[in-house]
Amino acid sequence: MRPVANWRAVLLRAWSIRFIALAGVLSGIEVALPVIDQFIDIPRGWFAAASGVVVCGAFIARLVVQKGISDE
Repeated sequence: MRPVANWRAVLLRAWSIRFIALAGVLSGIEVALPVIDQFIDIPRGWFAAASGVVVCGAFIARLVVQKGISDE
């Protein structure tokens, strides 16, 4: 396995990377929810579901050619 030739551009500009980072933040919030729940009433599973939706968006974004970063 080897990285793509323009991996820096992909890392900085690809929507799939942005979606994956957002999914990580949402997962982190889900883990911290017991602490946050003391201040704000948030239904359980909401951030986990949102993370799943964002990961699906990352999957779709990975398949779409993005201007300025594709190998073509």
